[in-house]
Amino acid sequence: MFEDFGTTFVIAFLVAAIIVVFRAIKFVPQGYGWTVERFGQYMRTLKPGLGLINPIFERIGRKISMMEMVLDIPSQEVITKDNAQVTVDAIAFIQVVDVARAAYEVQDLNRAIANLALTNVRTVIGSMDLDEVLSKRDDINVKLLRIIDAATQPWGVKATRIEIKDLSPPADITESMARQMKAERERRAEVLTADGQKQAAILRAEGSKQSAILEAEGRREAAYRDAEARERTAEAEAKATAMVSEAIAKGDVQAVNYFLGQKYIEAFRDLANAPNQKFVIVPMESAGLLGSIAGIGELT
Repeated sequence: MFEDFGTTFVIAFLVAAIIVVFRAIKFVPQGYGWTVERFGQYMRTLKPGLGLINPIFERIGRKISMMEMVLDIPSQEVITKDNAQVTVDAIAFIQVVDVARAAYEVQDLNRAIANLALTNVRTVIGSMDLDEVLSKRDDINVKLLRIIDAATQPWGVKATRIEIKDLSPPADITESMARQMKAERERRAEVLTADGQKQAAILRAEGSKQSAILEAEGRREAAYRDAEARERTAEAEAKATAMVSEAIAKGDVQAVNYFLGQKYIEAFRDLANAPNQKFVIVPMESAGLLGSIAGIGELT
């Protein structure tokens, strides 16, 4: 009888020991932190991996995620500094850095952060005009991040980002802004058109100027060429006259006849080409023309 009792006791002790061992071993998942409580009081935090507790006096208190979490901020209507009403929708990114504070410093962590973000959104946007709210969204995000991060530090939470998802002004303001944008685009189009016409006029004026300059240079070059040609002709005539004078001085009658005949032919050609000349009297025979040249030579 005593042997059966001893065997039963040993078996019960082994079973209890196994149960205690299994309850003492805790496997904490990656990205989580578990708090250990002894008689309801916080003692320590189990990090990811294998952890041991005293199952008789201790138990697992809170299981807190230490990964970055996304927290939606409920949509709300906010009145700006210039009494314009806008609907604001935001989102917050938070991360627990101290498991004990996040577990025991605040009752409902997510709800507390959401309400904190709601009140600060009203504060920040309410201190700005509508134009600033619509054009300086990044500044709003920076201000909200700084305020919420400082407020959540006692809770063991780090606010990584605060983003304004949507800003919706009233319908009448939206229509007014649309008309303003349309008028601004039309004004810019007119300015661009005027600038284009101005540049075109300038280019045309520059083209006319260059054309006039090139034309004047062409006339100058032509006049220079004409003057040079006349100079060459005068030099040739002077040289011919000098040669004829020298021939006359030497008594060369043939040179004199040639010179007078050339002048006679040129004068007759000019007489024939005159625009107001209707009739031209010419000798009946070519021998008469040669005789006339010979007569002029004899006269000379």
